[in-house]
Amino acid sequence: MNTEPSSNRIIVGVDGSEYSSAALRWAGRMTERLDMPLEAITCVGIPDLFFSSRMEQGISKFTGELEESAKQLVEQALDRAFDANRPEHLSITVKFGAPAKILVEESRNAQLLIVGRHGEGGFLGQAIGSVSRACAAHSQCPVLLVGQEVENT
Repeated sequence: MNTEPSSNRIIVGVDGSEYSSAALRWAGRMTERLDMPLEAITCVGIPDLFFSSRMEQGISKFTGELEESAKQLVEQALDRAFDANRPEHLSITVKFGAPAKILVEESRNAQLLIVGRHGEGGFLGQAIGSVSRACAAHSQCPVLLVGQEVENT
């Protein structure tokens, strides 16, 4: 995991969905054009962390398993996005906490934040998801919201 994030990077929020893969494809294009490293950030949400903190034994083992599962979701999204042609300077970071909060915090040390624009369902059929909305409203760098692509490009 990165301890000192570079401000010369592009970050992309990844939750393992098709929206994540679309956001990763856009991020790959942007990192290539801007010659910047790409950091894929995935978050293990508060309910998962709360549950693991309530376990008397094996807390670190369970936390490690959550982190490993999150990394596998990112790997699957990366495979869908890039096949074998992953960007050269790509790193994966797993953080524990609320995704919107973490991505907004990470945006302080980034040139661009890219997230998938879930929406079109959930509460009142909104066109943008809550994480995307929070990132667009509170990010400290420009934000690119990516919808699900019709075709692979």
